[in-house]
Amino acid sequence: MPPLVLCAHGTANPAGQQVVLDLLAATRRELPGVRVQAAYVDVQAPGPGDVVADLYDASNPPVIVPLLLSTGYHVEVDIDRVVRAHPGTRATSALGPAPLLADTMIARCAESGVEPSDAVVFAAAGSSRPQAARDAEQAAALFAERRAGSGPVLLGYGSASSPSIPEAVARLRADGASRVAIAAYLLGPGHFHDKLHQAGADLVTAPLGADERLVQQAVARYRAAID
Repeated sequence: MPPLVLCAHGTANPAGQQVVLDLLAATRRELPGVRVQAAYVDVQAPGPGDVVADLYDASNPPVIVPLLLSTGYHVEVDIDRVVRAHPGTRATSALGPAPLLADTMIARCAESGVEPSDAVVFAAAGSSRPQAARDAEQAAALFAERRAGSGPVLLGYGSASSPSIPEAVARLRADGASRVAIAAYLLGPGHFHDKLHQAGADLVTAPLGADERLVQQAVARYRAAID
């Protein structure tokens, strides 16, 4: 079977780094016999170009699965550049949006003490790429479906798009919400997650983390690419 490259963003945060390593280990257990390696588009090394070059065999080229939650610059440019440089190499779409990720978000809300009556800001990292915004909107919609009958859900962005997460928190309060939670649509701890605690909400959920559902999603992307 083709090698698999799990391509994450990269972070200087040790806990965030560990999330990727845990996902890597779990994916290797799920795909025995498949060579699975990690790569990073920013901050950390090795980059996807180096990893694909190391794994590349024209008779069995690798598959890249982005450990990214939407189709932004890194998928459309950085990873695409690597694919075009290595004929036969395939890249799947990003992990999200997907029902499994929405389920994980609901689980993080429950673990963090989010009540059904709470208003929730669905906090995405943000990107200037139009497809990333569409992906975030779909991810927020999947999450809101699972909270049907509960408090309102408003999408907010960490950068590049609006409303910002503090603006989304303020908007929900202005609409009468007595308690506002932030649901962190992020893979792991790091700079963006740290900023959520300064956005004025009553509580902030943990990131998605190395949840088994993310492993299932990555494996599903890989299997669909080789079918």
